[in-house]
Amino acid sequence: RALSPPCVRAPRTIRPSMAASALCVPARPFEFRPCIDLHGGRVKQIVGSSLRDAPSGTEAGAEASSVVTNFETDRSPAEFADLYAKRGLRGGHVIMLGPGNESAALAALAAFRGGLQVGGGITADNCRRFLDAGASHVIVTSYVFSEGRLDTSRLEALVEAAGGPDRVVIDLSCRRKPSAASPPGPEETDYFVVTDRWQRFTDLRISRATLEGLKPYCAELLVHGVDVEGKQSGVEESLVESLGEWSPLPVTYAGGCRSLDDINTVHALGRGRVNVSIGSAMDTFGGPLSLDDVIDRVRALNKADESAAGETAAE
Repeated sequence: RALSPPCVRAPRTIRPSMAASALCVPARPFEFRPCIDLHGGRVKQIVGSSLRDAPSGTEAGAEASSVVTNFETDRSPAEFADLYAKRGLRGGHVIMLGPGNESAALAALAAFRGGLQVGGGITADNCRRFLDAGASHVIVTSYVFSEGRLDTSRLEALVEAAGGPDRVVIDLSCRRKPSAASPPGPEETDYFVVTDRWQRFTDLRISRATLEGLKPYCAELLVHGVDVEGKQSGVEESLVESLGEWSPLPVTYAGGCRSLDDINTVHALGRGRVNVSIGSAMDTFGGPLSLDDVIDRVRALNKADESAAGETAAE
């Protein structure tokens, strides 16, 4: 698969908070990617880092008592999927947070066939079921890790079962690990991928080499900034900047976004490679950000990019 052409650097340095500027003229449109998070079969927004496995020997409900919930509704996931379909918001993700969510996920996929990705417990054995049910892509994390290491044999098996890398998204949700054995090099970060509902660190560091090495296996990457996810505390700017500089594939970043200025930041630092997903801050989930305002802001940023590209071509 051919890579998108590199972006063209803008002639001046900008602040990430500037509304209609970017560090480069993107090679592809900036996108807002919506989400539908499922927990216990219901649409919820939770603080991701509060997820815990129930201790061995305890009742199934014990896990739920530790979860910090920002939003919960009786509305069906299909209603949210239908809303996104009507707004033309393709590429959003349905995430199954733990067991008991498959029926709800399938209902969302049926409501917006080809418009949503699905993740959470995806394996080579079950991925085809979700793709056949209408998912555009399957999102995978924990299945392709074994004892904290990336297991390429599992990854290859999943890609084959899915029908090729164009139907696969790899989730590199990560947390900072300042106490790592070795400090990050010039093309590395101190973020490491976490698995098993974001509870366990792997040895996979977010770096240029990691991102480039995964290119043959997937169409896109999904990255939650786990330390800020669900907290509306601002985006992980250094992480977004690294993704924008190094990723050879489109990336969707999620975590901490709370304002239109945060959308500007992701757009600017992402260099045309990083899309944005927003959960708890959206008015659809009880937050302060209007869906209409988010769509309008993304549209305005893309219009500014088109103007900048035209000026660059005319020089």
